[in-house]
Amino acid sequence: MSHNLLIQMKNISKCFGAVKALKNVDLDIYTHEIHALLGENGAGKSTLMKILSGLHKPSSGTVTVNNIEYEYLDHKLAARLGIGIIYQELSLIDELTVLENLFIGRLIVKNVMGIPIIDWKRMRSQASIILLRLGLKVSLDEKVGNLSISYKQMIEIAKVLISDVKVIIMDEPTSSLTHSEIEYLFFIMKQLREEGKAIIYISHKMNEIRQIANRYTILKDGSSVTSGMINDITNQEIIRLMVGRDVESRFTGMESSKSSQVIFEVNNLTGKKYKQVNNVSFQLNKGEILGFAGLVGAGRTELMNCIFGVDKRISGEIYLHGNKITPSSPLEAITKGMAYITESRRENGFFHNFSIVQNIAISKSLKDGHYKGAIGLFDCIQENQFAEQQKALLNIKCASLDQNITELSGGNQQKVIIAKWLICEPDILIFDEPTRGIDIGAKTEIYKIMRQLAEQGKAILMVSSELPEIMSVCDRIAVFREGEISTILDNDRHLTEEMIMSWALPDMREVH
Repeated sequence: MSHNLLIQMKNISKCFGAVKALKNVDLDIYTHEIHALLGENGAGKSTLMKILSGLHKPSSGTVTVNNIEYEYLDHKLAARLGIGIIYQELSLIDELTVLENLFIGRLIVKNVMGIPIIDWKRMRSQASIILLRLGLKVSLDEKVGNLSISYKQMIEIAKVLISDVKVIIMDEPTSSLTHSEIEYLFFIMKQLREEGKAIIYISHKMNEIRQIANRYTILKDGSSVTSGMINDITNQEIIRLMVGRDVESRFTGMESSKSSQVIFEVNNLTGKKYKQVNNVSFQLNKGEILGFAGLVGAGRTELMNCIFGVDKRISGEIYLHGNKITPSSPLEAITKGMAYITESRRENGFFHNFSIVQNIAISKSLKDGHYKGAIGLFDCIQENQFAEQQKALLNIKCASLDQNITELSGGNQQKVIIAKWLICEPDILIFDEPTRGIDIGAKTEIYKIMRQLAEQGKAILMVSSELPEIMSVCDRIAVFREGEISTILDNDRHLTEEMIMSWALPDMREVH
């Protein structure tokens, strides 16, 4: 199997005003390879890939594709050269069908009596083949808005594969997929590699990189640090080169003010959605982080939605400091002292058209003024004061608080969302997949923030699909299985991932 140089990016620099996002970056991509592009959020990975896919024009440098040198690629030229990109944040249109989304911008037409018309039959045929290849059982006529996040992610992948691509850029493609879906995606990626395709793979999950990648390139602070074969470098070396320091792996040993004082209680909560939340009860102590482990689809997010008043309940009661609160809406939950960092930043974590300062201020405006904040009655001086305090407290990296939030890295966006809730001074915080799509260094910062909040006496509910994450942060772990808590485990040194999974798997009931 010959590995030919397909793409060479040389001395790529990119400035956004006074901010230098990339500084003389080099990247070589070969056929028949999966190339891991590594680095913290904000290191320049996404900017570099947007230059390769034609969305950004470099300030300097060249891009060589198939031995032809270009000063820059525009979007159409990149597509003609066979460069496709699967974005971390979904770019689908919910109101359109699966078929319409797959062919956005490249409808197939045929001439009928000299008149060009859309060839729906041919498009359906091509779409059916690609969905079959991906093992995706979904109707082409289904509106994308009705699909789960994992299905949407697979549709994003199908969008790229349906065109004749030679280079596929995958930015955190597994962040919303189940274990079996990830395994199947890796099977497809290996097939594509055998066919001579090149895949640029961006991920913060070291086990995935080990499993799928051949070579790697590390970026730090907008510069390329090193490249090589993935088998020639250890995980600890990768982390040190990315972050510039060793990172902590466990946070439960940090000083904690966890007490036996119960401040939050859920009794016999049953959700309206069938079997997703069924008769759930638990208690949460002051200064405690209670993790919720379980398989994707077990109902953990639905439980959090019921607790926060997003989803309707059939029955159940919620108590805070011994007082019954049972919120019927998110606004009521906020006013009663609760906060919710949701699973999907882009979909319901922040306002895309708001600045950083506006995103930080919005929840407090709603809490203090109810709906007055939603109609523009803001105290701008106070907003800026709060935002400056949170920027310093959480180490939010930005050029200005007046920047649009979409200009920030994923880790810094997540810090803005946390800041939005902290200024409301909640007693109970829900963190649902708090580090999804965030690099190792930023994850460490988020964990420290959570632990510091617990030390201040806050009580935290944390949902995560990554068992090492749950075990590194939480005091106790509630294992969720088919809409119910199967057990609550103390997170001590005897606890293993296998023990947690034995309580999470439906077919493992007999073990206990």
